Amino acid sequence: MNADHVDPAKEIQVKPWAERVMLGIESSCDDTSIAILRGSEVLSQFTAAQHIHAQYGGVVPEFASRAHQVHIVPVLEGALSQAGCTLQDLDGVAYTRGPGLQGSLLVGSAFARSLGWSLGLPLYPVHHMRAHVVAHWMADAAPNPTSPMLALTVSGGHTQLLDVASPWDMRVMGTTLDDAAGEAFDKVAKMLGLDYPGGPIVDRMAKDGNPDAFAFTAPKVAAHDFSFSGLKTSVLRVLEKELAGGRKPSDAFVQDVCASAQGAIVSILVKKLEAAALQMGRSAIAIQGGVSANSGLRQAVLDLGSQHGWTVHVPPFRYCTDNGAMIALSGQYAAERNGEGALDEAPLARWPMQ
Repeated sequence: MNADHVDPAKEIQVKPWAERVMLGIESSCDDTSIAILRGSEVLSQFTAAQHIHAQYGGVVPEFASRAHQVHIVPVLEGALSQAGCTLQDLDGVAYTRGPGLQGSLLVGSAFARSLGWSLGLPLYPVHHMRAHVVAHWMADAAPNPTSPMLALTVSGGHTQLLDVASPWDMRVMGTTLDDAAGEAFDKVAKMLGLDYPGGPIVDRMAKDGNPDAFAFTAPKVAAHDFSFSGLKTSVLRVLEKELAGGRKPSDAFVQDVCASAQGAIVSILVKKLEAAALQMGRSAIAIQGGVSANSGLRQAVLDLGSQHGWTVHVPPFRYCTDNGAMIALSGQYAAERNGEGALDEAPLARWPMQ
C-alpha cells in the first residue's frame, strides 16, 4: 500500500465517468466499509462489522472509533484485492464527512484525507443521508430512477422524507422530531429482552405474530414530520400491564407485540410517504437506509405502489445498511460537478442537509 507522494497542488484531470475509478470510505457509525467503483459499477465492497456492541444493547461510540482504527487498513487492502486494483489506479477518494458519531467520522475522514493527499487525488466529502438516496443509481440496483420521486430514508439514527429530482438535487420535506424509526424498532426489542440489533429480530418474530393484537399509539404530527417516542411509551405501558408481577412473556405474546409494533411503525411511515407523493404529484416512490431491509416495510411500499400505479424503488439488501459503495457513487457524482473538498475539512457529527 506504499505510495510515492504526489504534489497535491498539481492540476488533476477528471476522467470520463465510465473510466473513473472512485474509492468510497464509510465510517459514520459501527461498520467500516470501503468500496471501489468504476463509473457506477461496483468493483469491490469490503466491510468489517463490529459485534462488541451487542453486549451493551447499543453502539458505544468510544469502542466504535477504536474498532475503525483497527479495521480500516485491512478493509482497504481487502477492497483493493477484491477489485484487482492498486492505489495508483484510483482517480478520487470519497468519504463520509457526516452526520454520524464524531469519533468514527474522524477516523474515516482523517484516513481518507491522508490517502488523498499522499496520492495527489481529489477528495469528495459526502453527506451520509444523501448517499443513501444516491444508492438507487448503482449500476446493479436497476431499474434506476428516471424521473422525480418521493424518497423515504429510514435508519437507526434518521427518518427523512425527501423530494428527489436527481442524485444531486434533493430537498428534505420532513424529518423525525425525536426518535428515528430504526431506534424505535431497537427499543421495542430491548424492552422485550431481545438481542441487539433488535430491528431484524422484531421483523423475524413479527411474521409469526398478530399485527392486530395490540393497538399502539400513533403520534399525530403535522405535515410530513415523524415522531416515534409516543409509540415506544405505548409499547412500554402494554408490557408493564401484561407482565405485572414478574410474569414471563410467552413466545406468542412476544410475537404479537413485535407484529403490532412493526405494523404501527410501518403504517406511520407509509402514510407519510403516500401523503407527500400525492401532494407533490410524484409517480415514483423509494425507500432507503437500514430499515428499508425490513420485510414489512418493503411489502407495504410495494403494495402502495401497486395501489396507485407508481414506480417503486427498493434497494438491494447490500445497499440498505451503511456501505462504502453509496459513498463512492456519491463521489462520482460530485466529480461530475467539480465538487471537490479540501484537506482541512473536519468531520461534522451534525450536518443538516441543504
